[in-house]
Amino acid sequence: MKDFDVVIFGATSFVGRILCRYFLDTYGADGSRAAAGAAGRRLRWAIAARSATRLDELKRELGSAASDLPVLLADAADETALRALAARAQVVVSTVGPYALYGEPLVKVCAETGTDYCDLTGEVQWIRRMIERYEPIAQASGARIIHCCGFDSIPSDLGVFHLQQEARKQFGRPASRVKMRVRAMRGGFSGGTAASLLNVVKEVRRNPALRKELANPYSLCVAVKDAAVVRQPNVASARYDADFKAWVAPFVMAGINTRIVQRSNALSRYAYSRDFRYDEAVTTGRGLQGRLAAMATTAGLGLFMVASALAPTRALLERFVLPKPGEGPSPEAQRRGFFDLRFLGRTDDGRTLRVKVTGDRDPGYGSTAKMLGESAACLALDMPSSALAGGFWTPATAFGERLVSRLQARAGLTFEIID
Repeated sequence: MKDFDVVIFGATSFVGRILCRYFLDTYGADGSRAAAGAAGRRLRWAIAARSATRLDELKRELGSAASDLPVLLADAADETALRALAARAQVVVSTVGPYALYGEPLVKVCAETGTDYCDLTGEVQWIRRMIERYEPIAQASGARIIHCCGFDSIPSDLGVFHLQQEARKQFGRPASRVKMRVRAMRGGFSGGTAASLLNVVKEVRRNPALRKELANPYSLCVAVKDAAVVRQPNVASARYDADFKAWVAPFVMAGINTRIVQRSNALSRYAYSRDFRYDEAVTTGRGLQGRLAAMATTAGLGLFMVASALAPTRALLERFVLPKPGEGPSPEAQRRGFFDLRFLGRTDDGRTLRVKVTGDRDPGYGSTAKMLGESAACLALDMPSSALAGGFWTPATAFGERLVSRLQARAGLTFEIID
């Protein structure tokens, strides 16, 4: 038996600190508050990072309740130290990004040692590389690797999963066409997210062929036999959506969320149908005002991407506009944040179903920390090896209803069928 059910690696990062606070408040330093899970047993957890000084600072920040929290030391580039850490953990949850720069050694070690792993990356190109390099190793060792366990892409992936479960129950078949629309959202932006986004831009500049890969909606359906490929819808400009009776604009997170949902469909042997189509967008309102807002949103996103791609303007963004690594929204801003997502599914015979998914905190940080924490706890407490084989999974294919239940009970999310 491992020493710890969960080790939080990168505990001193911006999201790592929020995650540690969530674990402490929810499970207690000794895990004795864990009423859910395998026979209600406690969740044993520890914090890890490369700096002992910063870990001590984190424990003081968390207060006296955290004084006895176990501490592990490891650098993201030190495979020997990471291997020693993995030897003591059933699940390692990583908040060390950009993952394309710092994440591979830990994934490699976990895949080789049979240690379960989850993170909150939204870096499509890196996820694909990890699947290509380590999927057979993880399958052989029994390691369950689950990326995208935050706002990227749990609400989208589990929202579609929940809708499809209900469609089968009501209609006896899944929805072959699903739309997700962001109805409302309030949240901040951290230095870590900014660094990850700019690193993708830099990778594309160095390797133009990556642009085609990132544009492929099936880019994460690698190592899937007999892969299905149909033309996917994509909201790339302002348009009117008759199903939602509103104007819509591109959603910045669609590039990762749609890829994860398509991988879920492929891994589940096309449970959503082989010609399943899915897209995401932001609703901006009705009438002229909604149209103008959609056009402004589209233009703003386009200008940001152009500015990010050019070295001089990218430097100005990094220096004057974007937050620095370690910076992010205040605790008060996290508490005031929220998200409200709407899904519409349509079956082949024209019947429709709507689902509402909401979260009660800043989506990228306050809520993401809770989603990531419950994913790690679910993997540690609810998922014996007999329930899930080794390999690279998505939140929907790894956890399904188990995580939906946890998120509704503990993490402030709701999954609701609406008229």
